[in-house]
Amino acid sequence: MNLAALTLPAPARVWLAIDLLLVASAGALHSLPFVFTDAWTLQIGFVALLAWRVGSASPGRAALLGFTFGLFWLASGIWWLYISMHRYGGLAAWAAATAVLLLSAFMAILLGAALGLYARVRRGRPVTDAFRFAACWLLAELVRGVLFTGFPWIASGYAHVDSPLAPLAPWIGVYGIGFVAALIAALIGTSIVALQTSPRAKLRNGVAALAVAVVALVALAWRGPLEFTRATGTLQVSLLQSNVPQDEKFAAERVPQALVWLAEELHAANADLVVAPETAIPLLPEQLAPQYWDALVGQFRNSRRAALIGLPLGSFERGYTNSAAGLSRAAIAAPEGYYRYDKHHLVPFGEFIPLGFRWFTDLMSIPLGDFNRGPLVAPPFEVQGERVAPNICYEDLFGEELGAHFANPASAPTIFANLSNIGWFGDTIAIEQHLNISRMRSLEFQRPMLRATNTGATAIIDHRGEVTRWLAPFTRGRVEGPVQGRDGATPYARWVSVANLWPLFALALLIVLPSLARRRP
Repeated sequence: MNLAALTLPAPARVWLAIDLLLVASAGALHSLPFVFTDAWTLQIGFVALLAWRVGSASPGRAALLGFTFGLFWLASGIWWLYISMHRYGGLAAWAAATAVLLLSAFMAILLGAALGLYARVRRGRPVTDAFRFAACWLLAELVRGVLFTGFPWIASGYAHVDSPLAPLAPWIGVYGIGFVAALIAALIGTSIVALQTSPRAKLRNGVAALAVAVVALVALAWRGPLEFTRATGTLQVSLLQSNVPQDEKFAAERVPQALVWLAEELHAANADLVVAPETAIPLLPEQLAPQYWDALVGQFRNSRRAALIGLPLGSFERGYTNSAAGLSRAAIAAPEGYYRYDKHHLVPFGEFIPLGFRWFTDLMSIPLGDFNRGPLVAPPFEVQGERVAPNICYEDLFGEELGAHFANPASAPTIFANLSNIGWFGDTIAIEQHLNISRMRSLEFQRPMLRATNTGATAIIDHRGEVTRWLAPFTRGRVEGPVQGRDGATPYARWVSVANLWPLFALALLIVLPSLARRRP
């Protein structure tokens, strides 16, 4: 084999380097709209640039460009994982940085493979090629969201909680919005490719594709959200933000102070429902002084008030769960003595150790554990006629799992409550990203979301995805205000509760497979 034939000529290598630099820069900047959601046009613009650069590339070159874009997008968007592994886990800086890059690279392979596929199925027609690009983009995001329990953080639709695409959330969810955004971006990108080739027919096609993109954006901007749900009752809520530094969270000398503060806040809160964050009590109830737990329970035994408190539950024999305990008159009278929600979707390396990775977790000093999973659909916590469905930390990334609660309308939640602790990631963009993820869930299901967190963002989000009350991150205190429950189901809640994400997989495959089976002209 002539190895020289495998190398590119010098001018081609220069153009490839320019392409990679351009796409890498776009990928890195693509993480901005997931924090600054008013900049949603950047998300479409950077994907349009990618669609343009892969629009005439070979499958191998398209895959390389897609991988590069994905690597820089994800690494710049989830770099805060470095903090949990290095600052709090004691992992060497180089090892923590390498771990973040390897995780980003693994997920970027999916986008690279998708765009390599796109290069095989495109046919040089701007409008139909735009649909093929969007379908390949959707496949990459869906697979990232489910593979190895899934990691859909900063899926592209999350950049659009404040964009004209937001009204689509109760119809097609975050992945569907990502598909539409990719379609608009691809219409722009394929138009540029057609305009560059300049024959008259392709020129007309390019102009037509640009016109379709502009009309789609204008139409979406004018289209207001439809109300699929109706108001039920109103609760006065108090959401606690404990602001315990992560390196002191489980320290023996710090825990008593945190417990005293929690007890005082639960007593002082004048609200129908008080929500405390994930592991607000970092001990099992049996490890607490008996008078402490009895005093907490006593506040709610003969009261109309209720509380949701994050804490671990279980035993050595039965195993442990990351849980929320609900205290109310009815819950205390039940056999267990409290309402119990056990986290279902556990965090790899944090709450369970994937097979073959014990060696990696042994390198860190983070208190890790193999927790048991709770059921996918747990009964809601009843508070004055409202059905409050807890979810813990990054469980609210998985809209399809929250959607399973809507299979039975009689027990469907009227309010969601997220109990989180992302103090592991310091004062970083993770806080704003997670807030916007919760806002997307509110848009999809037209349900309010209550967020009680350790370090932020603690907030009340209404059923339109708007933050109505919030507390500045890294302060200790509480957010108080009204929250209006909602009944009824959005179209997204109806179909995702029955079919999960399969309709979106089917849509993408129906667009791509016929083109793959057909020979290129």
